[in-house]
Amino acid sequence: MKRLIVSRKTNKLAINLVLLLSLFMLSCSDTKESIQHMRTASEILGNPAFPAISYGGYRSTSREIQPSIKQLKADVQILHAMGIRLLRTYNLQFEHTPNLLKAIRELQKEDPSFEMYVMLGTWIDCKHAWTDNPDHSQENLANNTSEIEKAIVLANEYPDIIKIIAVGNEAMVHWASSYHLAPKFILKWVNYLQQLKVEHKLPKELWITSSDDFASWGGGGTEYHTKELSDLMKAVDYISIHTYPFHNTHYNPRFWEETTPALEAKNKQDRIEAAMSRALNFAIGQYTNVKKHMLSLGIDKPIHVGETGWATKSNGLYGAKGSRAADEYKQALYYDKILDWSTKNNITVVYFSAFDESWKDGNSPDASENNFGLFTIDGKAKYALWPLVDQGIFEGLSREENGMPIEKTYGGSESAIWATTNELND
Repeated sequence: MKRLIVSRKTNKLAINLVLLLSLFMLSCSDTKESIQHMRTASEILGNPAFPAISYGGYRSTSREIQPSIKQLKADVQILHAMGIRLLRTYNLQFEHTPNLLKAIRELQKEDPSFEMYVMLGTWIDCKHAWTDNPDHSQENLANNTSEIEKAIVLANEYPDIIKIIAVGNEAMVHWASSYHLAPKFILKWVNYLQQLKVEHKLPKELWITSSDDFASWGGGGTEYHTKELSDLMKAVDYISIHTYPFHNTHYNPRFWEETTPALEAKNKQDRIEAAMSRALNFAIGQYTNVKKHMLSLGIDKPIHVGETGWATKSNGLYGAKGSRAADEYKQALYYDKILDWSTKNNITVVYFSAFDESWKDGNSPDASENNFGLFTIDGKAKYALWPLVDQGIFEGLSREENGMPIEKTYGGSESAIWATTNELND
């Protein structure tokens, strides 16, 4: 395991050097405050100096219990310390996102050099979504209108922070059986927002997209290859795809399989390393398929990864009785590999996610959906971030109200991490 740890520290050091160089160059400009206001999505996306992460600040098993602005500020300071400069949110149904924007604004007032941007998510779904009879042929007009109108207000109030609006989250992919709807409804709202930019009712540099599964963007089956999707690709400023090799360890496990006798003869660490490299290649393949489809239509837009990640626990399909994909060791490998690929190729990856969130499956703490964070709910740094703890970048920061310092999971024990790491089930 020592060889891997040295490699991971080296990768982190390289990324940190890029960030430090960028910050030095920015300090030579007029002021950070004016730079933040002028910074555009086109400058942020694809720039390794602006790492991105999906963020939810919920600490309870219910979203009805909203995090306070003080708690949101604590989270944002932690993420800022690790180099994050772009936060992705998901909906405007609660006060979470407006309060997050207030928290960032307060941090800017306290320190004008504080730089953090937001990819503002709007939740779009079909008529009768989340019922026994969702109508995928119609949209939930009242909810969708409310989401878009709230986004417009916030984008105009916080033009220095909000640089992207995403219309919908996995709203078009067919496996989202509770709420998916046709691309024409996403297109309608994208066109509406784009027209507001033309009319100077939204900042002209604001980018509009929809963040959806790679298949929804034409990278999978031909059932998605429709004129509506082509029109949507033309309408957005960039394409934001989701890719989850983690989930495919159950639904499409072929890339876990050992491929050569020589590899089978190697030790456990090497076999897991090889499997995670195949997982990365699987994700890259999905990205490439979307790009091929886009180019085949004569369209050439930037493509970035709006969501990808790896869970560290599962009591279901991905745990000890399933694909055995979920643990901190594999998460660390995937995190390093996907960020290394994105940095080398100038592709933004919005990593999912910053912190564990227990509301997603409140009755089952060990469900995978609750455990995608790089931090635990109580603010412990998982194995992927241990090198940053060693570097001391979290000193003086805490997610806990009692000020407990950010420590490593498993008490920092390498042997404990390894004891929880299973070879993949093939």
